[in-house]
Amino acid sequence: MESQFETQFLALRKKYIEAQFGKLNPVQRDAVFTTDGPLLILAGAGSGKTTVLVNRIANLIRFGSAHSSTYAPQGAGPEQVAELERLLHSGGEPSEALRPFLREHTVRPYNVLAITFTNKAAGELKNRLSAMLGEAGQDVNASTFHSACVRILRREAGRLGYPQSFTIYDTDDQQRAMKEVYKSMNIDDKFLPLKSAIGAIGRLKDKMISPQDAMSAPADTRAGLVAKVYDAYQKRLLQAGAFDFDDLIYATVKLLRDFEDVREYYQNRFRYILVDEYQDTSVAQFQLVYLLGGEHRNVCVVGDDDQSIYRFRGATIENILNFEQHFPGAKVIRLEQNYRSTSNILNAANCVIKNNMGRKGKTLWTENGNGEKLMCYEADSEFDEAAHVAAVIGQNVKKGAKLRDHAILYRMNAQSGPIETYFARAGIPYKIVGGQRFYDRKEIKDMLAYMSIVANEQDDLRLRRIINEPARKIGATTVQNVADIAAGLGVSMLEVIEHAPDYPALARASAALGGFWRIYRRLKEAYDTMPLDVFVSEMLEITGYRSMLEAEGEEGQTRMENIGQLVSSVKTYADQCGPEASLPGFLEE
Repeated sequence: MESQFETQFLALRKKYIEAQFGKLNPVQRDAVFTTDGPLLILAGAGSGKTTVLVNRIANLIRFGSAHSSTYAPQGAGPEQVAELERLLHSGGEPSEALRPFLREHTVRPYNVLAITFTNKAAGELKNRLSAMLGEAGQDVNASTFHSACVRILRREAGRLGYPQSFTIYDTDDQQRAMKEVYKSMNIDDKFLPLKSAIGAIGRLKDKMISPQDAMSAPADTRAGLVAKVYDAYQKRLLQAGAFDFDDLIYATVKLLRDFEDVREYYQNRFRYILVDEYQDTSVAQFQLVYLLGGEHRNVCVVGDDDQSIYRFRGATIENILNFEQHFPGAKVIRLEQNYRSTSNILNAANCVIKNNMGRKGKTLWTENGNGEKLMCYEADSEFDEAAHVAAVIGQNVKKGAKLRDHAILYRMNAQSGPIETYFARAGIPYKIVGGQRFYDRKEIKDMLAYMSIVANEQDDLRLRRIINEPARKIGATTVQNVADIAAGLGVSMLEVIEHAPDYPALARASAALGGFWRIYRRLKEAYDTMPLDVFVSEMLEITGYRSMLEAEGEEGQTRMENIGQLVSSVKTYADQCGPEASLPGFLEE
């Protein structure tokens, strides 16, 4: 009799769990209920991959492996069967007494690491999980590769010789650091363009090639010169306690590879790993996933081998094509039903995609109907293309459409030129969408530089940016003298500035340097005693930046408004993080 109730209970529990994911199609549910072992989800465009990711995580946390289990929990009997029958018939929430019977090998939220392609996607994932799971959804580790690595490095950077309060260099910072390397090595930018060297070094890091490994190239070749620059550049970053963006994954992989105890800790911490947009991962990103998940093998990757577009950034399609070799026994599920497009669009896409070399293969389909036919126009020239675009817009406007209903997408900014020229001649008003990014504006970068040297005293690069901003009679020669002394002693520039009167080369500038040191000490004291947003606001007064902007009139007022937005961002960050809010944390954001 007991066996009969157990069998009945298992069937009803399975049916109940399936009902919780009733909006999913059968293939999506298969992906959600595959909880153990490696899983490759080949998700076509518009096939609901984010929905699958969210529901798969929710299932792991709420029910674990209960859906596919063949073992009834101890104590399952008539009462549990009766309640499940009632729930399936009338709906409602299970009682507290029944909940333990619905779970088997559930996963704690903080043991899940979900890696997405953008911060926006990570935020959406968390919001949707919170809607399904409540507070537990916020405990899931959902982030980009780089954000996940930053959090690991904040804890472990000391193993690699970096401070925990390390700085992260953006593109502008990279170029400044590289200029210093070029100057010290007497390299002509015309012979090896700065951006080319930075790009080459980034590609080496994507492939997990160290400066020492790169040195195997003949010294008298371009690759040999890049290797020498790479080595000098990395030493400069280490001295400054800084990582560039490419370092974040490179350094984390090195950390996990070289320190067994660190690797074991994070393998145990992240028991279930999910990776979105896997077709666009690099060698370094694959190694990160493999080092974290290769032991427990609970690795689920979602991607589309037909949508790989980032090879120029170091992405390698082989990661998704070879997933079953990297993780033997992996299950492969294809999401082919499209919810976004019409049949005509999908049929055209399928005809193009089938010609791709090296693909897993899948055919998208939809229940959305045929829709309008696609139009394709092959222009004779870029000017003919612009004329055709204008003609189509004109035809649509005559039929009642508005100009704002149209959008023109192009691959490169340079392609807008012929279209803008033609539109201007034809009297068609238009607006270019884009412009300077908020965090690339001078006043914002200046404020961030002040914040950075407070967080990391070794950040000489950011110090150089603001030591004479506003003007403090500290010229370029003085700054270079400070840098040379610091390099010779193996200390930070701030340490030299603190003791400026002790160095004959700084005698004439010691008063000005002393003034900057006092400003720095006031910034440190303010940071130690004030809420984060109040500190940033006070920073304007302490540094004299507010007075400088007020003297600039209307332009200065606009820049002050931008800084006000930065202060608001700091306050939002502080409110969200509560007691854990910190200056390094905000700079990381």
